Amino acid sequence: MNEENNIFITPAVTEAEKGLRLDKFLSELNALSFSRNRVQQLIKGGFVSADEAEISDPAFKVRIGDVFCLEIPPVQEADPEPENIPLDVVYEDDDLIVINKPAGMTVHPAPGAWHKTLVNALLFHCQDNLSGIGGVKRPGIVHRIDKETSGLIVAAKNDAAHQGLCAQFFNHSIERTYNAVVYGVPNPLSGTVEGNIGRSKFDRKKMAILQNGGKFARTHYETVEVFGRFAALVKCKLETGRTHQIRVHLSSLGHALIGDKIYKQNHISTLGIPPALAPYLKDFPRQALHAATLGFIHPRTGQKLFFEVPFPPDFKELIEKLHNL
Repeated sequence: MNEENNIFITPAVTEAEKGLRLDKFLSELNALSFSRNRVQQLIKGGFVSADEAEISDPAFKVRIGDVFCLEIPPVQEADPEPENIPLDVVYEDDDLIVINKPAGMTVHPAPGAWHKTLVNALLFHCQDNLSGIGGVKRPGIVHRIDKETSGLIVAAKNDAAHQGLCAQFFNHSIERTYNAVVYGVPNPLSGTVEGNIGRSKFDRKKMAILQNGGKFARTHYETVEVFGRFAALVKCKLETGRTHQIRVHLSSLGHALIGDKIYKQNHISTLGIPPALAPYLKDFPRQALHAATLGFIHPRTGQKLFFEVPFPPDFKELIEKLHNL
């Protein structure tokens, strides 16, 4: 991509790609990394051309040798507004703030979720004291956890703290453990999962372990408790931090998280789940994943900080129901 002019020139269409819809061809280009919906918006908006002729139909069938030009318009970023949303503050000083995020809260604003995010809440709570390195849409945000994942997240109040924390995440020196409730029982009960993670070639909503490309990822897991043969409580320690890492790695072992609608698996019906419990597990409203601990070096004082938060009510109820069978 030409960053100065925001122009992207595709490789020529190959024999294997001949006849694909234009939106499908463009959305499957690894170098572009746009969703199919985003590609369709660009096509309909007149930002795609071939041989200097604009193509406005997403269903246009590509031909061998076709080369397409995409003009990428700049993203119009909305300034997030401070919102008086209660926060569970675990730790706070002049440099950073550690929050116990509830499940259901998006970390930073994005299309379709401009309000009621963690950023909106932090802007109100911290007033003008948030690092600007993350840009207008994500001030102070050093890392992220999924909307439906509960637990610990740290935000920076100034640029020095932001840089210091980011360096620790980059060097994989941050200590993070997650608790997950999964279908089935891992065998062996503890181990390490490695595999490069990148966007799935078959479903743009999913991440996947890739044989080629992607980013290296390593997860250490330990089974904490077993519930019959149909479920287990697993503790995961991240050595890297990739999008959906735990969900992808545990799913690759055949142990999808309870409540995970994206990485759910078809063999669940064979696990012998008690009939009285099956509807509850099927309807559990979010992936059963909780960021339980977070440890790092304070970027200004050099002090080792370590935080731990208990299971939230829904996670605790899930485990209690599994205990009682």
